Amino acid sequence: MILHVDMDAFFASVEQRDDPRLKNRPIVVSGHSKRSVVAAASYEARKFGVHSAMPVFQARQKCPHLIIVPGNREKYSVDSKKIMAVLSMFSPLVEPVSIDEAYVDVSGCQKLLGSPQSIALNIKQEISNQLGLTCSIGIAPVKFLAKIASDMNKPDGLTIICPTKIDAVIKDLPIEKVPGVGKNAMNQMNRLNIKTLGDIRGLQMDLLKKKFGKFGSRLFQLSRGIDKTPVETGHVRKSISSETTLAQDIHDFQDVSDILLSQSQRVGRDLRKKDLVCKNVAIKIKFSDFTQITRSKKTAEWICSSKAIFDHALALYSKVALKKKIRLIGVGVSRLRDKKEPVQMDLLQPRDQKIKKQWETVDSAVDAVAEKFGTAFIQKASLTKK
Repeated sequence: MILHVDMDAFFASVEQRDDPRLKNRPIVVSGHSKRSVVAAASYEARKFGVHSAMPVFQARQKCPHLIIVPGNREKYSVDSKKIMAVLSMFSPLVEPVSIDEAYVDVSGCQKLLGSPQSIALNIKQEISNQLGLTCSIGIAPVKFLAKIASDMNKPDGLTIICPTKIDAVIKDLPIEKVPGVGKNAMNQMNRLNIKTLGDIRGLQMDLLKKKFGKFGSRLFQLSRGIDKTPVETGHVRKSISSETTLAQDIHDFQDVSDILLSQSQRVGRDLRKKDLVCKNVAIKIKFSDFTQITRSKKTAEWICSSKAIFDHALALYSKVALKKKIRLIGVGVSRLRDKKEPVQMDLLQPRDQKIKKQWETVDSAVDAVAEKFGTAFIQKASLTKK
């Protein structure tokens, strides 16, 4: 059996725990800009129809007495590591999938720790004791059903889908609840009159592949309760990114450059903290009319310095023909690998190799200062307010 552990309104719950004045109050974690979106909503706020990814102005309309709390990513990361450490007490097979959720394979643990339900209850108690937070846990023979089960009785829920109940659950499971079924897939589902995962069973594999590509094959398997995806402990992040929704639309090159620099520093710092290097840099731009573009570039060598990321991001932006103002900018890196992993060296080292190493040394020094005193303590001169 596999457990899917999902923290309840994680960011908002952490803020309510740390500030007693916020308990039992409708709060969201977000910025204070008119353009900000909700990162997390407390269950008190959700009663008014407020949810994550909703624009803050819309959340205020639904709940006029809503409390907005600025987020603290570093604090959430610390708690996330503690949560994963708790899960590792119960099984060596733990797969974190985000900052606030993970799969736990408890196969072979039952003789020592009891039934899956008993293990889940002990996990919930341990998280409550150590962090003062609640989580919801789903238990099922396969991963996708464990994830669905964890969402059935939130908050502080525990739901078990036994092997004998799989067919009944699949038959009535709304298709939009299936992981991977997004807006585009739902458009196709509506055309095919598919309402539940059980409806997929009436369709041929060839049709599913034609309509949904590779995902069609997976839908065919899931509709029959088949999910061979294992719990993978060696999970490696595929990308790191940072994006900003702007308080006001901008068009000025220097303004965009400053934001790209700030985001490149954030992404670079995250890369170095995880001892990773990358070989692809990308930017994302959303315009005032909500259309968006992405541009990416493969780098000549593995990089992790903020300056190198910024130089590539700025070069990508310089090639964009701007006809509209910008409301959102993002920088991301992909093709990641461990910095210590050996790679084939070039016989002829680039002339700027020494400069590259110097910038990495500078970044390491800045990272050390930021770790001790906070990221606002030391900044690029161009980013300081005049």
